[in-house]
Amino acid sequence: MDQDRQPILELRNVVSAYGRIRALKGISIKVYDGEIVTIIGANGAGKSTTLMTMCNVVRAAEGDIFYRGERINDVAPDILPTRGLCQVPEGRRIFPRLTVTENLDMGAFFRRDQAGIKDDRERVYELFPKLRERRKQQGGTLSGGEQQMLAMGRALMSRPKVLLLDEPSMGLAPLLVKQIFEIIATINGQGVTVVLVEQNANLALQCAQRGYVLETGSVVMEDEASALLANPDIRKAYLGE
Repeated sequence: MDQDRQPILELRNVVSAYGRIRALKGISIKVYDGEIVTIIGANGAGKSTTLMTMCNVVRAAEGDIFYRGERINDVAPDILPTRGLCQVPEGRRIFPRLTVTENLDMGAFFRRDQAGIKDDRERVYELFPKLRERRKQQGGTLSGGEQQMLAMGRALMSRPKVLLLDEPSMGLAPLLVKQIFEIIATINGQGVTVVLVEQNANLALQCAQRGYVLETGSVVMEDEASALLANPDIRKAYLGE
């Protein structure tokens, strides 16, 4: 990795707070174009807050957020997907009363290129064949795994350059978890940079190129994912060994 090149997404000394409680205590994270970067840590470490701060859903109280070389602290969160920075939030948050197709089309809300939208919808159906089968069903009638696929597919409809994924395997059966991670690798292989927050640290580190370890709102370690996976302290703390 050429550390001299400019990151596509960067947090510099970022502090985020909920009232008087500091959830992030001056963290710095760099994400380079084409990578999968994972953020691991215990519950309450600040992982989800980090993702929400990256896309301004939670505003940074201090520090700077840069996306493609531009400081974006003051950009409204609903504008960032139009610039290619898109989050799949924890808990999926699909529109339960809209059909699968309508949910996907909401991901393309700001787009006007109808032919491109149709092509991208077809690509999503190729990635997630179950969604094609369920395309006329309401989102709320889908299984948990299918809703996760729908949330990811909806994000892809915005043509993201950077995709922020928050706990994509939460609540899913092991077979579906494996499938979701295979799809994440496929999406990355198609040129989308991925920032992955994931409780399953073992799978996340196997999937990623680099990783950051958060503890109580601070980055305590960063390294190549393979090095973190081999680190005995990480294996003991996060891999159950």
